[in-house]
Amino acid sequence: MLNYRHLYYFWMVAKEGGFSRAAERLDMAIQTISAQVRELEKSLGHQLLKPAGRGVALTDAGEAAFARAEEIFQIGHALPQEVRAAATKPVMRLAVGLSDGISKLAVHALLGPVLHTPDLRLTCHEGEVQELLGELAQHHLDLVLAGQGAPANPNLRLTSDRLVSSPVDWYGPAKWVRKSDARDFPRCLERLPVLLPTGHSVLRQTLDRWFSELGIHPNVVGEFEDSALMSVFAARGLGVFPLSRLGGGDIGLLRGLRPLARCDDVHEEIHAIRNRRGQHHPLVQSVLMHAQTSVFS
Repeated sequence: MLNYRHLYYFWMVAKEGGFSRAAERLDMAIQTISAQVRELEKSLGHQLLKPAGRGVALTDAGEAAFARAEEIFQIGHALPQEVRAAATKPVMRLAVGLSDGISKLAVHALLGPVLHTPDLRLTCHEGEVQELLGELAQHHLDLVLAGQGAPANPNLRLTSDRLVSSPVDWYGPAKWVRKSDARDFPRCLERLPVLLPTGHSVLRQTLDRWFSELGIHPNVVGEFEDSALMSVFAARGLGVFPLSRLGGGDIGLLRGLRPLARCDDVHEEIHAIRNRRGQHHPLVQSVLMHAQTSVFS
């Protein structure tokens, strides 16, 4: 393993430009520092310093070692202050898993009640539902928001509740919305460029059934696993896209989007899945209570 004391002496020699100045700065014997640097060079297998006039200069290997040493000791300089801050300042942590395909704008609305919590440390992980449930079962997450409830598995010991069932409306950039007639919705989706979630998402499966029931063949020009990314591409003019009405409250975050049509026939569900510890987490309880009293419950 790397000896960080040896690395520190090398770092000081490089910064001071020579062994004598480093020895004076550290109040140590030159021979001691020289021996420690030689040990570092021996352990790394490369010469790090070379004579340069009355001092020393870095070799190419030394340049690489010095750059890393700079990072390491800058972090070390900041470490005591960060530790003191962590020990004296309470932090409210919330780790949330987000399943692929659910509306990130809707998630933002659901988490709204806790976003202004003092000293909040929010962590969001996105992934496949099964992967997130495994993280939840191991207490690495406090809450999972998914488009479906948890599967029946007594070994996981998870609780699942449907938080919202929100109608899915359609939005798009002004250039496409202007070319459509709301009275022709949803038939206009066969002419307009359409962006959809990828097939693995629950919302896409619901939309496909709806299209099939109406005999509509949408003009799909893009499919996205990440709903927020889909919204960004739509705002840049690629096409029109579906968005839950819950997430529509944050549509102002993306400039240039306009409502195309309201649609009460398709709903996006978001389920809250938690373990026993999550049931008692105050921020999880706040999210659940807010969702239960919202108009989309």
